[in-house]
Amino acid sequence: MAENKKTGLMDIFLIFLKIGAFTFGGGYAMIALLEDEFVDKRSWLNESEFLDMTAIAESTPGPVAINAATYLGYKLAGFKGALAASLAVCIPSFAIIYVISFFYERFQQITWVASAFKGIQACVVYLILSAGLRMFIKMKKNVFNVSIFAVVSVSFIFVSLFGISFSSIYYILICGVVGVVVGTLHNMRNREDGGAA
Repeated sequence: MAENKKTGLMDIFLIFLKIGAFTFGGGYAMIALLEDEFVDKRSWLNESEFLDMTAIAESTPGPVAINAATYLGYKLAGFKGALAASLAVCIPSFAIIYVISFFYERFQQITWVASAFKGIQACVVYLILSAGLRMFIKMKKNVFNVSIFAVVSVSFIFVSLFGISFSSIYYILICGVVGVVVGTLHNMRNREDGGAA
């Protein structure tokens, strides 16, 4: 994208510093803020690129927030952009946890702090749900995508209702393998059709 070349490191650093400071609940809660900032406000990514970034950030090892920051920073300004984004998104969390560590026990006993965290928990659920719904709405509605979404949703609900221990990592790995198999079969069929023509 042409706009990416004009993106300054300071812009990237400040945006990710802001996102890191106001994101509670981890990387999944951050997805909605990233989409708003990079797709809606600044048009640095289109919707398809953003969905790809989210899939990559969730599939690669490490926290989703740092993976997303590194990916977006690199896409916008190369290695320096990745470094600036990754540092910026970590600084607020590091600073807050460092300060809290000095008086953690007293911090837990403050009534208004406990109440604030209960409110934040409800907000985090909303942020994650809204990000998921927005991504689903923008996703291409072909048979494969809708089938994967339906199977994973039903499996997730079933596992949650019956208290079965099943890591989200398995969902990602299984869906990745299914995607590779279906993609390979699709490419083979296209080659056969092309050869027949």
